[in-house]
Amino acid sequence: MSVADVAAGARPLARVHRGDLVESVHLGHVVVVGPDGAVRHAVGDPEVTVWPRSSLKPVQAVAMLGQGLDVAGADLALVCASHSGERGHLDVVRGLLAGAGLTEADLRNTPDWPLAPDAAWEWRAQGHGPASLTQNCSGKHAGMLATCRAAGWSTHDYLDPAHPLQQAVVATTTELTGAPVDHVTVDGCGAPLLSTTLAGLARAFGTLAAAAGDGPAAPGRVARAMAAHPWHVGGTGRDVTAFMAAVPGLVAKDGADGVYAAGLPDGGAVALKVLDGSSRPRAVVLAAALALAGVDPALVADAARTPVLGHGRPVGEVRATFGPDA
Repeated sequence: MSVADVAAGARPLARVHRGDLVESVHLGHVVVVGPDGAVRHAVGDPEVTVWPRSSLKPVQAVAMLGQGLDVAGADLALVCASHSGERGHLDVVRGLLAGAGLTEADLRNTPDWPLAPDAAWEWRAQGHGPASLTQNCSGKHAGMLATCRAAGWSTHDYLDPAHPLQQAVVATTTELTGAPVDHVTVDGCGAPLLSTTLAGLARAFGTLAAAAGDGPAAPGRVARAMAAHPWHVGGTGRDVTAFMAAVPGLVAKDGADGVYAAGLPDGGAVALKVLDGSSRPRAVVLAAALALAGVDPALVADAARTPVLGHGRPVGEVRATFGPDA
């Protein structure tokens, strides 16, 4: 995928207002699909090929359940998470590993500090350095390891793209997105990263959210776990947690480099990619897209609010360029 591919057709998604001037503009792509998967609204190119980054974790979790992973509730939500590394997150990751007869030493994700500043200070004060346990993808990696144990597969090479676990992830991604996986690289955590289209990512989330009441099927299990345990998907003060807490049945997942996806219980869904990779406008843009999908803007107003600060106080805000309030 070249830079030109994702840049072509990008449109303004949000403006940064400081005082009485527009200071910055974020370009990118947004798609809103209906319950039938058809594109209802688009800003930019809805079929642009992107790296979904951590927004793909719920899809990866569906693949794990399909290969024998047997977890639910907060445990499954952590498998889908980019967690903040708070104590409650780490306890669940440890429990996932212990339940599979594994330890932190079996994790192969890139060591890092907790995402939450307070959690990082606490971890460092305890004498620790960057660790695989505290890296935000450790729940996904613990889930991958537990899946390998359940399926009788090797664990030392679970990140190899040729490993049966990763091949199952490719098959599930293709099935849920309806788009071929044309590109494969390595994500920040060390796991294989698969490309998809923005519309395909939205359709996958619509399928997940709509399946929440469908009993034991893997997509419904993932949707129920995420919607019921939004703190475990993100953490204290995280907008992904706030969005899911505000909208009943919403299944949402943020991703690095300006990606976000969310599905609604009726099967409608949205996905976005901020061209410059910034996380700053993501919440505002997601809220505008959800409004186009039928969500009451008042429900997500607090989650989306992104003030621009001057000397520690609001002197402006980030505003979407589209949607009912544009």
